Amino acid sequence: MPELPEVEALAAYLRERAAGRRVDRMEISAISALKTYDPPPSAVSGRDITGAARHGKFLDVIIDGGLHLVVHLARAGWLHYRDAFPGTAPLKPGKGPIALRVRLDDGSGFDLTEAGTQKSLAAYLVTDPVQVPGVGRLGPDALAVDLAGFDERIRGRRGQVKGVLTSQEVLAGVGNAYSDEILHVAKLSPFAITSRLTEEQMERLYAATREVLTDAVTRSVGQRAAELKGEKRSGLRVHARTGLPCPVCGDTVREVSFADSSLQYCPTCQTGGKPLADRRLSRLVR
Repeated sequence: MPELPEVEALAAYLRERAAGRRVDRMEISAISALKTYDPPPSAVSGRDITGAARHGKFLDVIIDGGLHLVVHLARAGWLHYRDAFPGTAPLKPGKGPIALRVRLDDGSGFDLTEAGTQKSLAAYLVTDPVQVPGVGRLGPDALAVDLAGFDERIRGRRGQVKGVLTSQEVLAGVGNAYSDEILHVAKLSPFAITSRLTEEQMERLYAATREVLTDAVTRSVGQRAAELKGEKRSGLRVHARTGLPCPVCGDTVREVSFADSSLQYCPTCQTGGKPLADRRLSRLVR
């Protein structure tokens, strides 16, 4: 799933490539992807794209006249920028992975696509981003909050630190992948309870959050949209690296699986050398 660094990079890419261009038209292929109906998609035609921004993991395409195309890419969504489209025929609803297409006046534009059968990509055409339910519920941005605010937000939601760190109402922008990376750098178990963290552990967690996200943004901004996924994978230390050696200590990266997700960690760096119970495997063993 695209998280803060990738969405920040996509926003920067759109500011560079699309800002100042006039929208020819917006086409909807996956009807379920567009969650709003007023203003209608036709409202963007003839208006300039004036910029792009990010709200947590939401991408905001800013359009002249007070319009915002706000997109949540979900787990398998992505943005593909096209210098030119193969033709001018409108998209056929329900055909292929394209959910939404924005054509610009110079023949370029971008597609919002979603792979797989579970379609969760969501697009909203609104006059204010806070009209999007997910945006309205966001906590402070993970890179904008200071240590005191970070401490207050994390301790204010009692639970396992992995789950609290990825709660968008607590802090906006951190998802499954970067939370694994942050906890590895902070040398904390993903199952550590937030209310029991010492001041020193909280300071490590805050520093790791800033370090991991800032480094990922630096590596990502300036990359072409098509290159961002590879750039993300190349910078990961433990996430999606089950069975490989930890780049810090050499121990084997382990995994804990859940019904529809998993986390990765290093036992030596994070849990005192003790493997965490893989709950899905435990159920199978029984």
